[in-house]
Amino acid sequence: MGDFVVKVRLKYGFDEVCAEVPAENFAGILDVEDVAGCGDPVGEVRRSIASPINTPPVSKIVKGKGKIVVVVNDHTRDTRTKEILGGLFAEIGKAGVPRENVTIVFGCGTHRNVKEEEARRILGEEIWSRYEWVNHDCDGEAVFLGETSFGNRVYINALVAEADVKILTGHITFHYYAGYTGGRKSILPGVSARETILFNHGMMFHPKARSGVLEGNPVHLDMVEAARLARPDFIVNVVQNTKGEVFRAFSGDFEAAFIEGVKVVDRVYKAESEEVDIVLLSAGGYPKDIDFYQAYKAIDNVLPIVREGGSIVFLAECRDGAGHEVFYNWMRRRLSVDEMERMLQEEFTLGGHKAYYLARALEKVRIFMVSSMPSEELERVFGVIPVETADEGLREALKRAGRNARVKVVPYGTAVLAVKRAERESSR
Repeated sequence: MGDFVVKVRLKYGFDEVCAEVPAENFAGILDVEDVAGCGDPVGEVRRSIASPINTPPVSKIVKGKGKIVVVVNDHTRDTRTKEILGGLFAEIGKAGVPRENVTIVFGCGTHRNVKEEEARRILGEEIWSRYEWVNHDCDGEAVFLGETSFGNRVYINALVAEADVKILTGHITFHYYAGYTGGRKSILPGVSARETILFNHGMMFHPKARSGVLEGNPVHLDMVEAARLARPDFIVNVVQNTKGEVFRAFSGDFEAAFIEGVKVVDRVYKAESEEVDIVLLSAGGYPKDIDFYQAYKAIDNVLPIVREGGSIVFLAECRDGAGHEVFYNWMRRRLSVDEMERMLQEEFTLGGHKAYYLARALEKVRIFMVSSMPSEELERVFGVIPVETADEGLREALKRAGRNARVKVVPYGTAVLAVKRAERESSR
């Protein structure tokens, strides 16, 4: 490396490591604002509910109604459901609704059921013990609502379909192919039938089906049409910081409130950059890099700014290894991207989709990885190049890219979505 270097500190597991980027190659640091939690998440939820976007107050919506369902995220999402429901149920209580009228539905999509102890943790002791809750079964009783313009036949959970009032909850962040979580996702995939979910997820291969993109994204648009057929009455969505703390809540119409939340996510977590040859990337330390399955999101988030044939030097401890059996097995089989795509189109498989994204990333870039995982496993199973240190990875990447290569540093890869400057205005 050259005589002059820029020293950067990056999180790795519970530690920090120092890396040196040659000054002549350094293209800056891509970072996000460290937003503080609101301090009173229940109060923030109640504030948003008191000023709903494009709907009457929820207390008026539920007053005098019979069966009310509240759809919540399952165990696969780190949503502050307890705080959301605490604020929501306080407002519903103003309308004198008996709690026996309220059923909480875990929007499991095609995931396994939420276990008793998980439900207790997600809902909190008081809500778990006082309210009825059920798991959505994508192979259970469903009601046909109609067909989307994409040809998707929409079947949703019968309990939800037949409820007098439908309230959706969740959190908004980036999603690999739906663009963002939250909003319409509580209906599809949340409480939809397997047939409906698989049709929708089969559009994940469209070029517009990617993180941070709504405009022209068929996965998102199909979800919106399905949710319109379900006619939800009210939504409460939150935006969380990198620690998982709520800092904003949005309530009201399921489309309008969702879009307002998306604007905040974009403002805080999207960062523009020119295209570069190399990204020096940290997943952000523990727990973001607890395993490869979780840490991969950082790679996906920076891919848009790495040129074809470029390199990512990736720091992710992965103390729990691969982190997902299906993800590991699909990668171990060394399937081609085309083979994975065909398998996912036949049946969407959680974990298989992550293997597909990693395999696709490896078609575009080389990945040099600093990890506690065995080097042979990294190379033979996952197709990445193991290195001992970030500096070693940078040296190897610079050898391939040449002396004029540009290196961008991304310290919190799972939080930031890197966007090429020309693309930012066309994402919605």
